[in-house]
Amino acid sequence: MRSDMPQLSSRPADVTSPGLGQEIARRWFLQDCGVGLASAALYSLLGVPAAGIAAPAVVNPMLPKVPHFAPKAKRVIFLFMAGAPSHLELFDNKPELTKWDGKLPPAELLKGYRAAFINPNSTLLGPKFKFAKHGKCGAELSELLPHLATVVDDIAIVKSMATDAFNHAPGQIMMNTGAQQFGRPSMGAWSLYGLGSEAQDLPGFVVFSSGKKGPSGGSSNWGCGFLPTVYQGVLFRSGNEPVLYLSNPRGIDNEIQRESLDTLRQLNETRLGATGDPEIAARIHSFEMAFKMQSSAPDLMNISNEPKHILDLYGAVPGQSSFANNCLLARRLVERGVRFVQLFHEAWDHHGGLVSGLKNECKNTDQAAAALIKDLKQRGLLEDTLVIWGGEFGRTPMVQGGNDGRDHHPNAFSMWMAGGGIKPGTTLGATDEFGFNAVQDRVHVHDLHATILHLLGFDHERLTYRFQGRDFRLTDVHGRVVKELLA
Repeated sequence: MRSDMPQLSSRPADVTSPGLGQEIARRWFLQDCGVGLASAALYSLLGVPAAGIAAPAVVNPMLPKVPHFAPKAKRVIFLFMAGAPSHLELFDNKPELTKWDGKLPPAELLKGYRAAFINPNSTLLGPKFKFAKHGKCGAELSELLPHLATVVDDIAIVKSMATDAFNHAPGQIMMNTGAQQFGRPSMGAWSLYGLGSEAQDLPGFVVFSSGKKGPSGGSSNWGCGFLPTVYQGVLFRSGNEPVLYLSNPRGIDNEIQRESLDTLRQLNETRLGATGDPEIAARIHSFEMAFKMQSSAPDLMNISNEPKHILDLYGAVPGQSSFANNCLLARRLVERGVRFVQLFHEAWDHHGGLVSGLKNECKNTDQAAAALIKDLKQRGLLEDTLVIWGGEFGRTPMVQGGNDGRDHHPNAFSMWMAGGGIKPGTTLGATDEFGFNAVQDRVHVHDLHATILHLLGFDHERLTYRFQGRDFRLTDVHGRVVKELLA
C-alpha cells in the first residue's frame, strides 16, 4: 500500500439534491453541478466505475493487499501477558541482585526515577527462582519455564525492552497502539489496513482473553481508532457462541436471513454510491461476515476434532476456557487465513504473592506457548507466522508487599519472538547488574513496532493514514527496525 495514496474522509455527508431552504451539501454540488472530477476520483478509489454514478458493486475492504516489499511474516500471533510478568524471575538472571537482597539500592541508580506505588528507596529483592542454560544457543531461562526451554533454539529473547508507561492501562495501550492515549489504531488494525485478510469466512483480526480478568486497557487494545471499523479486532468467547448474537433468533431461518441481508445490502450500496463513506462499506462487509461466521465460527471453536496428541501437546481440554485452548485456537485461525490473533492473559500483576503467582501462571501458560511453536513448526507455518510473547512492562528490583512482590517498572523488561523472519536462538540486549535499566541494545516499544511492520513487508514510516489533517502511523515519529533480530 502506497503512503501517498489519497485517503477517503471518514465523515459521511448528505449528497441528495437539496430542496428549497435546505443547506447545499458540498458533495452534491461537486457531483451534480458540473464539477465531476471529485466523483470520478472517489469511485476510482472505491474500485467501481464512475460512469452514471450508479449504486456500485462493493469492493471488499479486507481483500489481500500488496505490502511495500516481500514480507517474511504473513500473519501474527501475539501472546500478550497482561499485568507485566517479572523479567527478573523468568528471563533476566541477576546473581548480583541476590547479593544485594534486603539492602538499599545505590543512590545513583534511583536518580530521577519514579515508581508507580512504592517508595523507590525500598530495599532490593533477590530473584526467587533458579536459572539454567538451555539448547544449543545456551539461553538462560527460569526453572518456571521448562517447556519453553525445549524450544529455546527456535525463539529470540529480547532482554532490553523499554517503554514510556508505568501503569497498566497506558502501558498496555502503548504496547498495542504506540501511544498511551486512547483512540489510536492497534497493531492488529494496522496489519489489516496494510495487508487485508486471507480468511473468507472469519474476521481478519481475532482476540481471546483468559486469566483472572480482561486487560486493563480494555477493547482499545484491539480497536481500530480512526481507521475504518472493519479493521478492529473481534473478541471471541469460549463455548458454543464465540460471538454474541451471532445465531438467528427463533423463527428466522437462513433463507429469510439471506433475503433480509440482500435487501440491506442493496440499501447500503445505494447509500455508499451517494456518499462514498467507507463506514458503509465496512457495514456491508460486517453483515456478510456475520452470516458466514454462523457456520464457520462454531466449527472453528470445536477443538474436540483435534487428535489426542495435539490436545495433549497444548494441555487443551475441549469445552473449557483456558489459555491452552486459546493457543490451539490461534493455530486453527492462522491456518484459515486470519491475519492477526491476539491472546490476552491478564494475571501477572504481582505486587504481592510473587512466588505463588508466578508458579501458577507459568503452569497455565508455559506448556501451551511452547506447544504453539512446536505445532506451527511441524505444520510448516512457523517460518511465515510471527509469534510474540510479552507484557506491557517489567517489575522493579525493589521489593513490594513485604518480601514477596514487585512494583511496575518501565525501564527494562523481557519479551520473546519466534518465526516470521526472526533469527532463532538469539538473545539480544542486556540490563545492568540489578535488572533496572536496559544498558545494551535497548529496544523501545516503537522499535518493536517498526520491526514487526518490517517483517510484514512495510516501511513503518510509509504505512500511514491521514486523520485530522496529518498522517498518522503506528510508530508516530519514532522507531527503528531492530536488524539484530532479523534472520
